[in-house]
Amino acid sequence: MNFLVHLYLSGEDPEVLVGNFMGDFVKGRVGDAWPHRIRDGILLHRRIDAFAEQHPLFRQSRERLAPRYGLYRGVLVDLFYDHFLAMEWRQWSAEPLAAWLVRTRGIVEAHHASLPERLQGLVPVIFEELLPSYREVAGIGRALERMARRLRRPNPLAGGEEELVRHYAGLRDDFRRFLPEAREFVAAVCATTQSGRKLSRNGISA
Repeated sequence: MNFLVHLYLSGEDPEVLVGNFMGDFVKGRVGDAWPHRIRDGILLHRRIDAFAEQHPLFRQSRERLAPRYGLYRGVLVDLFYDHFLAMEWRQWSAEPLAAWLVRTRGIVEAHHASLPERLQGLVPVIFEELLPSYREVAGIGRALERMARRLRRPNPLAGGEEELVRHYAGLRDDFRRFLPEAREFVAAVCATTQSGRKLSRNGISA
């Protein structure tokens, strides 16, 4: 789960950030269990995922990886892009990464009661262990091992950081070109919702 890219793309609205952060933990229809802007954040998360899946650069990154990873190639690219964002943070934000993580964690914890129960207990792990470790290839490897263990079905994720090393320059170039377009996409989505149009339960403007 690429928490870092999603959080980075959330913008300045705290509730949208919280909703985007919890997006992978909310399945099915987004009802009225959350405040309006948190719902917008959950739906924004889905829009970002759909944007990435359809984007030529993201697809190109997937195709760089060994076929044996199959459908898990998208999962790998998600984490690899988090790695590049963490590594090159100074190019994408004026706020130091360590300070940004502290501030962002404060926003998330201020909305602790709104988080899905399964996510509540993971907040310290995500902000103290996972996200800071993404700057290192070894940190991506540990995240993939953790993910591989949590999945019920057999999967090839453990050791997937080898693909990051093998295709590092090409993947980094894909990321550098992809992120500005993702930012423009999110800015357009947020401008639409703030102008009074709502997102449907599937994340499509209505």
